[in-house]
Amino acid sequence: MLNVNFDEVNNIAILEPDAELSKSDFTSAARIIDQYLGKSGELNGVIIHVKTFPGWDSFAALVSHLKFIKEHHKRVSHLAFVTDSPISIFAEHIGSHFINAEVKKFSFSEFDKSVKWITNDSNNS
Repeated sequence: MLNVNFDEVNNIAILEPDAELSKSDFTSAARIIDQYLGKSGELNGVIIHVKTFPGWDSFAALVSHLKFIKEHHKRVSHLAFVTDSPISIFAEHIGSHFINAEVKKFSFSEFDKSVKWITNDSNNS
């Protein structure tokens, strides 16, 4: 399951997967985020917060993940990977070539630091 929460004060979406990601996780997340974007216009950032990345339950889930990124990346200015998973290093370097958002990796314990990075950068834009 992919839990989606919002820090409405800082205009940040927080995504927290707690099991292998499914196609329906991204359908649900897109609906929730689109509703939020309908009210706010865009997000200052997205934080992916998970100790270790759980992976996808199918190839269809991976494709849904990529579609989700394609449809939402232009409305997000910062993407923080807050995790101890080694996949975040790959995602940070590769993701920065395919999305408009500034991408940065933080350790799982640095959640507050990731919020500060997003809000400081957003306030200076």
